[in-house]
Amino acid sequence: MPKSLAHRFRVDDGAKFRLKDWDPADEAGLAKDEAQALLGGLGERMAELQDQLYAQDRWSVLLVFQAMDAAGKDGAIRHVLSGLNPQGCQVHSFKAPSDEELDHDFLWRCATRLPERGRIGVFNRSHYEEVLVVRVHPAILEDQKLPPALVTQSIWTERLEDIAAFERHLARNGTAILKFFLHVSRDEQKQRFLERLDEPEKNWKFSARDIVERGHWAAYHAAYEDAIRATAAPHAPWFVVPADKKWVTRCVVAAAIVERLQELGLAYPKVDARAKAELEAARAKLMSES
Repeated sequence: MPKSLAHRFRVDDGAKFRLKDWDPADEAGLAKDEAQALLGGLGERMAELQDQLYAQDRWSVLLVFQAMDAAGKDGAIRHVLSGLNPQGCQVHSFKAPSDEELDHDFLWRCATRLPERGRIGVFNRSHYEEVLVVRVHPAILEDQKLPPALVTQSIWTERLEDIAAFERHLARNGTAILKFFLHVSRDEQKQRFLERLDEPEKNWKFSARDIVERGHWAAYHAAYEDAIRATAAPHAPWFVVPADKKWVTRCVVAAAIVERLQELGLAYPKVDARAKAELEAARAKLMSES
């Protein structure tokens, strides 16, 4: 696997990040058939590493997926992680907050869904919704029961600071964090919306709300840019993944995950002398059975 495949889309210092510098149609130097073959190999390697992650029981892995509508988050998660053992992988899709969740701080509901050691956790949307959709639609803040004095012009900066601190805390306690922004172009989103309208089997995917949100395209991009600038870090990097071609998206995401897992020093636990003696005793007992 070429290491540069994931690295060329990685942002771990957001100081100079500008979303307009990233091409959603970038093909990463890959042909489609080459990417599909590479994805198969990455899937096999990911499954091997997941098994070691689970057995070692030291690290946890958090994969955060954010995107505009129709960018392909669900498909990327399904295709990239399809070969993993479900016992060691959990996916959470975050919708509008419940009444219980609104009675807690904005990070609480995601904190309760963090992966345990030895597991891979996937957030399909995440704590970043609080500085994306809530920022674009600030009226949502009225339902969050915050004391009025705390809802200031600095609230988005403060929330981004809180998110950065939250992720730093997780990293210091053994959670490897990878964040993916699936970067789709406005034209490609339009085509995918038209497919959902034109093909009866895809009608269920479309909501009139999608068109409303599309009208806030510039505001969402500004919010994403600020979020990536404020929270990209070596211990919690963003990957701005081109999403106009789904086969590119899936290959880049898989490469980033495999590369990070390989950096964790994963291995099966070593069996000490006492445990080996117990294993040999068990073997002898089994062999003695008629």
